[in-house]
Order: sequence, then C-alpha cells, then structure tokens
Amino acid sequence: MSTRAAQLLSRPFELGSATLPNRIVMAPMTRQFSPGGIPGDDVAVYYARRAAAGTGLIITEGTTVDHPSAGFSDDVPRFHGEEQLAGWARVVEAVHANGGKIMPQLWHVGVQRPAGGPPVPGAPSIGPSGIGLDGTPAGQAMTLTDIDDVVRAFADAAQAAERIGFDGVELHGAHGYLIDQFLWERTNKRTDAHGGDPVARTRFAADIVRAIREKVAPDFPVVLRFSQWKADNYDARLAENPGELEAVLAPLADAGVDAFHASGRRYWTPEFPESGSELNIAGWAKKVTGKPVITVGSVGLNKAFEPGSLTGAEAAAESIERLLDRLEQDEFDLVAVGRALLADPQWAEKVLADRTTEITPFSKAAVDNLH
Repeated sequence: MSTRAAQLLSRPFELGSATLPNRIVMAPMTRQFSPGGIPGDDVAVYYARRAAAGTGLIITEGTTVDHPSAGFSDDVPRFHGEEQLAGWARVVEAVHANGGKIMPQLWHVGVQRPAGGPPVPGAPSIGPSGIGLDGTPAGQAMTLTDIDDVVRAFADAAQAAERIGFDGVELHGAHGYLIDQFLWERTNKRTDAHGGDPVARTRFAADIVRAIREKVAPDFPVVLRFSQWKADNYDARLAENPGELEAVLAPLADAGVDAFHASGRRYWTPEFPESGSELNIAGWAKKVTGKPVITVGSVGLNKAFEPGSLTGAEAAAESIERLLDRLEQDEFDLVAVGRALLADPQWAEKVLADRTTEITPFSKAAVDNLH
C-alpha cells in the first residue's frame, strides 16, 4: 500500500453532521440516465459501486429543483415528485449500505435552458437579466416572484434531502447556471437589490442558503460549488483577484455555507499567479473564507477537460503526487475526482492500495460504459 496516499487520503473528515470516511469525493457529472426524471435501480448501482470501492463522499449528478424552468431534459433526474424522491431514497440506501456518504447536487440551469425544451416545454428560459453567457439576450429576466419561487424550490429540495436520508446537499453555483448567472457581472445587469456590485450579486445565492438553513438541522451540511469558468467559456472570471473572490464568497459563508467546492479545470494551476502564491482556486477559497474546501480539476489525469463533448477527450492516468503535496500542506481538505472515477469505479481503492498501474484510463469507451 502507498503509505503516503493512504495516510493523506484515508483520513476521516467532519463536515457538519457528516463524518466522511476519507478525503475522496465523487464529482457531480451529468448523465441523463433517469427517464422521466426518476433515478432507477441502475442509478443506485452506479453510485453504490463507487462507494463500495472506497469513495468517501458521492456528490450526485445535477438534479433539478421544483421549478418549471429548472431543467432541459426529461432524462435528467429531478429532486421533486413522489416517484423521483423514492428513487433517490433507494440511491441513498445503496450508498450507505456500501459505506459511503452522499449529497445531491441541486440545480437550476437558468438561461442555459433552450426555449421549448423538456421536461416542461411551455416554461420560459429565465435568468437574472435575460442575458445569455455570451452577453446577448436570452430568455426572460426574473421577476421578484420568480426569485422567491426558485429560492423556495431550493429550500424545499434541501428539506426533502434531509428527510430521505442524504448526508448534506450541494448547490450548483458554477459553470454559468442560474446561481452563477446572478454572481457573474456579465449575466447580471439588474438594478434592484439582486444586482450591482459583487456583494449585491450574491444576494440570490445567500437567500437560497438562508432559506435552506431555516428548513434543515443546524448541522446539516450545505456545500456550494462555484467556478471562474463557464460552459464553453474557459476564460471567464468571476473574480480577478483575491479581494474580489472574498467579496463573492464571504457573504455566502456568512449565510450558512459549510464548505465550498471550487471547480477548477486543473488543480495544479495557480489561480492568482500575480499575487506570488501557488494556491489554486480551492486554496484561495479556503484562505478568504476559512471554510473547508473541495478541490477538483483533472485529478489523476494527464489532460484537462477541453471544449466540446466530454466523450471527445481521452486522457491517461497520471500520478497524484502533486495533489498529495498540496493536500499535505492543507491547501484544501477534500479531493473531488470526476473523469478518472467515471472511467474506473475502483479508482479510490486502487489509488489507496498503490495499484495505480491497474487504473482504467479515461476514454470515450469508458464513458459509453457508465455503470
């Protein structure tokens, strides 16, 4: 067994009421394998396999909240409705039976929803200002009633997650989806209390967090995923420097976020090199908020995610020594693994047992076999 990998990654971690068995997290990855929005037995098996092989915390694929404009596919799981929640309860049971912890990623796509798309074709595409990620008009600007409805939908979903046995929730505030659209200056041009300077633009997200905190136990973990980059715009910046990042994240921490999941494309890349620091985006999130953080970004792979389809970029397995260096220095607390764990459900087990030569490399064939 690799003493160093086992030593650093096998340590338990306390996150609110959840005691995570180790530092390895499965990153959320959209699959569209839930017809009618209902996660079936195959979904339970998919996540349970990763838990059984040593992945300490599963963060599910994005699952949409109860709002007609939240989703874009009838095959993306939903987090509302009797059958849908019953399906998720079976997923939780399977993961727990195999020694893992699990949180749903709660999601609203905002203006990234194509007009007329399922599962509610008549629902409009909505966003803070009706502006798309490219800066052009897209959909409708949200009214205050719309905002209240979406805040309530997130809070109801979190309450349901606790009720059916999940170990916490993650809010999808990254990659240009609805929460991120409010945070980002390019898509939020509102002139009311939900727009303006970076702190004002956090109000929508902070209201969601506060509404959740009112409906769940005080120690029920709430994680927020954020990113600099957006879908198909890898040069986008939510914050240009550490001060701007603190302006965005501090109000969210104050509202009740327990941990931040900092979505970077390469975990080894310094986020603000002009500062003279080697910290990645997760490291900076921890520094400016004092909260636990999850790092993610090409962990265990030799190639970062590229524009276009996930299935189009093959990547070989790579040493995680640089990752362990940073974890040892407490730059971040938890490590999320995406494509590597997608390709090989036993990734955690093999890494901890120093069997890295046995890891299945990421490829289109691996993605086509999502089991």
